[in-house]
Amino acid sequence: MGAKYIFVTGGVVSSLGKGLASACIGSLLEARGLRVTLLKFDPYLNVDPGTMSPFQHGEVYVTDDGAETDLDMGHYERFTHARMLRDNNCTAGRIYETIITKERRGDYLGKTVQVIPHVTNEIKSAIRKISTDVDVVIVEVGGTVGDIESLPFLEAIRQMRQEQGRDNAVFVHLTLVPFIGASGELKTKPTQHSVKELREIGIQPDILLCRTDRYLSPELKAKIALFCSVSEEAVITAKDVENIYEVPLVLASEGLDTQILRCLKLETAERNLSAWTDLVERLRHPAGEVSIGMVGKYVEYQDSYKSLSEALAHGGIANHVKVNLVWVEAEGLEVEGWENQLTSFDAILVPGGFGKRGIPGMLRAIEFARKRKVPYFGICLGMQCAVIEYARNVAGLEGADSSEFDPSTAHRVIYKLRELRGIDELGGTMRLGAWTARIKPGSFAHQAYGELEISERHRHRYEFNREYQEMLMANGLDFTGATPDETYVEIVEIRDHPWFLGCQFHPEFKSRPLAPHPLFKAFIGAAVEFKKKRGVEGNFAKVDAAKTTAAQG
Repeated sequence: MGAKYIFVTGGVVSSLGKGLASACIGSLLEARGLRVTLLKFDPYLNVDPGTMSPFQHGEVYVTDDGAETDLDMGHYERFTHARMLRDNNCTAGRIYETIITKERRGDYLGKTVQVIPHVTNEIKSAIRKISTDVDVVIVEVGGTVGDIESLPFLEAIRQMRQEQGRDNAVFVHLTLVPFIGASGELKTKPTQHSVKELREIGIQPDILLCRTDRYLSPELKAKIALFCSVSEEAVITAKDVENIYEVPLVLASEGLDTQILRCLKLETAERNLSAWTDLVERLRHPAGEVSIGMVGKYVEYQDSYKSLSEALAHGGIANHVKVNLVWVEAEGLEVEGWENQLTSFDAILVPGGFGKRGIPGMLRAIEFARKRKVPYFGICLGMQCAVIEYARNVAGLEGADSSEFDPSTAHRVIYKLRELRGIDELGGTMRLGAWTARIKPGSFAHQAYGELEISERHRHRYEFNREYQEMLMANGLDFTGATPDETYVEIVEIRDHPWFLGCQFHPEFKSRPLAPHPLFKAFIGAAVEFKKKRGVEGNFAKVDAAKTTAAQG
């Protein structure tokens, strides 16, 4: 039997959560024993999001094969066991690039190249390309119904339904049912209009996911079902939740997976969501909390660090604590009294980024963490800045810098990747994807991983200059991870510190709620210990006492 298809679309407004909904559908189907994969179509004309501003598009999620993709790929990997690769994210830019290349090559044999059938055929080809060795393919169409750039994708999935047959494809439409405070009621009209727009292009949704802040009453579900021509059981409340990892449980309680299986004529085992239930219980009942200061340059738009914030939460789950993440604008540390912004944190993290804006503030945060023995985690740019700070303030290399920030510096402790010198194009020209590293025995990294060889995902254009390695080692900086051929430094640490680690890779891309990444587990564990040693026991003592009382009772 070939794969069956679930097409997820969105209406009314953007940012309703199609990516999260698609990922949760995948987790529900996996809980019934089905093999799933996912595909995200993005209607914009960029070939990929690699050159887009984080303020425009959020983080760029990197896959093992080096693709720069949409942040929804992160949701897919965190909620399912599916492995995302380049072919799991496709933009209109890539579709048109492929078609133009074929046209210039003469592949169309002189035919007039048109949206139908050439563009739609290319879109369908992208869907079929990932449809092997799985039971269900979940296809998310980005954008909002009514957007002109989404039309070719919507037409393509309409054609897929015709070609595959009604029992082999289902349309799930995510829409908004807003609560109007003045009248004190939920309004269904936006949903009705959104479905009307879908129908006008030939798509009748089978299931409606209604995003709202409260459960829909049976009367409202009946009204939506009547006006939108779906069964009442197929009107699903997609209720706002406190934590995104509750979403699979909410959708399961509404019977979403049951309705999908009904439409696809699939018979499976009963769902088993025990792992998700246990996870949510741990989130709701932490044994304490820690405060983490994230010093970044894109903190105004928190989707810029989506995988990172989730990975920190996963580290909290592994340590049975709630992680209170505080966003610190790096440029805000370039003023008098900046130390006051950092004194309350149990740990400090400096994430990745590009460009020189905010670097002085990041260096101050790193010096603060180094001197005051606050656990520190530097990722990509955060590692490079840790090297710069150490070179300047410990090794005495005055003016040490990255050639990215100061091309004329006398001490280029960080410089452009050797293989990229002379290359000025930005798109896809970095060191990308999964690369192997070897770890020094006994290091913080080794203690965290429990292994001496690892594979992690990268996205960087600059590297550590190994000409300065011996000098920095002589001054106490430990180089604890490198590529097997010793070309690139991957991890640096300060051993005379409770926990100070910088890594050139992005470990957040491989962290999962049900399998927290070892480095984030260790980092949050160090934050817990730092808080205890400061004498701020807080909830830890209270919870321990409560557990003892309960056991005695």
